[in-house]
Amino acid sequence: MKDIRTVLKANRNGENKGIYAICSAHPLVIEAAIEQALQDDTPVLIEATANQVNQFGGYTGMLPADFLAFIGKIADDKGYPRDRIIAGGDHLGPVCWVNETAGEAMQKARDLITAYVAAGFKKIHLDTSMSCSDDPQCLPDDIVAHRAAILCLVAEQTAIETFGKSDLVFVVGTEVPPPGGAAEEIETLELTSVERVKNTLKLHQDAFENLELQNAWQRVIGLVVQPGVEFDHTSIIDYQSDKAQALKEYITTVPNIVYEAHSSDYQNDEAYVALIKDHFGILKVGPQLTLAMREALFALSYIEDELIPVEQRSYLRDVCEQEMLESPKNWQKFYPVPASKGTLYRRYSYSDRIRYYWHQPRIQNAILKLFNNLSSESIPLPLISQFFPEQYREIRNNVLTSTPQELVKAKIKQVLKSYAYACWKQ
Repeated sequence: MKDIRTVLKANRNGENKGIYAICSAHPLVIEAAIEQALQDDTPVLIEATANQVNQFGGYTGMLPADFLAFIGKIADDKGYPRDRIIAGGDHLGPVCWVNETAGEAMQKARDLITAYVAAGFKKIHLDTSMSCSDDPQCLPDDIVAHRAAILCLVAEQTAIETFGKSDLVFVVGTEVPPPGGAAEEIETLELTSVERVKNTLKLHQDAFENLELQNAWQRVIGLVVQPGVEFDHTSIIDYQSDKAQALKEYITTVPNIVYEAHSSDYQNDEAYVALIKDHFGILKVGPQLTLAMREALFALSYIEDELIPVEQRSYLRDVCEQEMLESPKNWQKFYPVPASKGTLYRRYSYSDRIRYYWHQPRIQNAILKLFNNLSSESIPLPLISQFFPEQYREIRNNVLTSTPQELVKAKIKQVLKSYAYACWKQ
């Protein structure tokens, strides 16, 4: 945890430094992120979200220990030191079980925390901001803080029992955006007020101290607030630094802590620079990475249409659509649109609910066939220019090869480079 605390200390001291968190479990995204970190000679923060990876497998089918083994293997293959990977757990709390009572959901959240910490995750986002089935619709902040402290105690005890000490770092907050972006259309956002920040920090500090977690409180490095950035299915709320100056000034008076910006996907490059300068020292990115991957895979499928006989094609786009229609639970409630717009949202929405389907065997087989088809055929440069204009320039400058896998990762790296510039290079 030395790497992340050093970076965030520099941010608090006014240096234009920060760290971005890769919130994805797709191997191509992880490969691209590790390659980018290797190129930049920086640590990499990779986070698993509670619904992706948990004690029951999550939608990826991976337990926390499986996830760490998975990203470690990719790092080994790339020659990236495992000790430079910062493993984070995102939205760790009752989020997956909000349809159950608070007692039932919190017990599962305790087990979730235990599994993450015992596996070796070090950055723990304690998210207890959601209401369970027997809670009031709007959960009071003191209850949120109390539940976060309970989970922190579990984390600390697990770390000490497993490793003999705790070097965990924590992120807290009561005003936490939903994982993966807003489910409804948005036009404006209200920033978290300084008064709300003060109250949130006090409630959490009191709750931690009530459970004798003073030492753990010194390792709280991040507070989740609403900085005025968000995206829905087809629109983006852009960061306005001038509106966040009161937040910026206040956090410098609080020891050890920076803001953590969720849903920072799809912002303009200058917004990431401004967020880092305004002490949003941790920037989360997830759906934009898998959306870039989806753009690249679909682009390859259009190239395939031009090069490969009909009977040999992967039909990736059609396979994705069939899989989503046959198993609608991961998108249906999020896309309340007329059927005429359904395909548009399922394929192209910023919220990128298609990311929940890439692990399905039929889709994985289609991707493999797509890659095999285009690996056996040399992709003509005019087609790369048509469907991958940015990557075409890199190929022409001899800094990229035109294999399908490299084209996909290069598309993902377009996103990563914006974050890397803001966090490490400005």
